Amino acid sequence: MQAHTMGKHTGDRPKIAIIDNNMLAMMGLKTILLNVMPIANINTFCTFCEMEAAGPDSFMHYFVALKVVLEQRNFFLAHKNKTFVLTTSTNPNAQLTGFKSICINTSEEQLVKSILQLEQHGHAGGRNLPVMPKALKAKLLSDREIEVLSLIAQGYINKEIADQLNIGLTTVISHRKNIVDKLGMRSVSALTIYAVMHGYVDINKI
Repeated sequence: MQAHTMGKHTGDRPKIAIIDNNMLAMMGLKTILLNVMPIANINTFCTFCEMEAAGPDSFMHYFVALKVVLEQRNFFLAHKNKTFVLTTSTNPNAQLTGFKSICINTSEEQLVKSILQLEQHGHAGGRNLPVMPKALKAKLLSDREIEVLSLIAQGYINKEIADQLNIGLTTVISHRKNIVDKLGMRSVSALTIYAVMHGYVDINKI
């Protein structure tokens, strides 16, 4: 059910706005955010006016292109705690003072890590977020598969995982296949997000 206002009710799905005229970048970010926060309702807008027409106060967070923030500085200054500026620079001096920034001109792995860190910092232990549906919280993996997933998320390759867990290489490959089949996720980034969001790996270890 789509909530029209944010509210504090546990039944509400948090609404997130992405405002960027770069459609490819916006759709890529939407995919990652849906993986990080599967309970969220992600709305995409090419212009600030489109977002404003949708009811700006209904959004829990704004992910906004730097150009849009500069054009609508007063609005975003008033909502800076909810605003993440999308920038192409990693140079702190090139980023807006007082705003949290995410560099989008980077690898998928680094972008995922940045968003996960923001999510963990802002909503540690799920604070301020609605309760995740049981289907998403359900334990789908065996204890051994969770161990393998944790090591995948930490960047270990199959042979290193085999050495760490003292199991054969073919066993690791078999576990990886089972993990992918059970979760329906093939990319390392998606598996990493799943591992962090379910508490199987510390965000600082990825």
